[in-house]
Amino acid sequence: MRLHDLQPNKGAKRKRKRIGRGQGSGKGGTSTRGHKGAKSRSGYKTKKGFEGGQMPLQRRVPKFGFKNINRVAYKAINLDSLQQLVDTYQVNVVDFDFLKSHGIVSKKDLVKILGRGELTAKLEVKAHKFSKSAKEAIEKAGGTATEIA
Repeated sequence: MRLHDLQPNKGAKRKRKRIGRGQGSGKGGTSTRGHKGAKSRSGYKTKKGFEGGQMPLQRRVPKFGFKNINRVAYKAINLDSLQQLVDTYQVNVVDFDFLKSHGIVSKKDLVKILGRGELTAKLEVKAHKFSKSAKEAIEKAGGTATEIA
């Protein structure tokens, strides 16, 4: 077998209609674009969401609420999740690098420790924020809660 012998399997390729190749092809003249108007011209493009002059859906639907551009979103981790990590990995320091390496947070996340559940292990926790109840529970268990910048 040589390179010039290669061909696609039978039925794998369909002949496409060659538009704009003269009147004899049956698709000459306007080349299926119709007469006049923007769509018949070359270089025609519509804006995203354009509905032919009708008011687009994005503008018809009512808007409400307020999006605060200065909002700071934290990834919440509860005490019971910390206890589960301690039970699984036998660690006594939980910091951002540990959480990132175990796929719990991503590198751009900010971490906040919340007070749901119970913590029995003496643990050194480093996070961006702590709820009051979480900080108390960590210190009550004999650990330390350190805020990182």
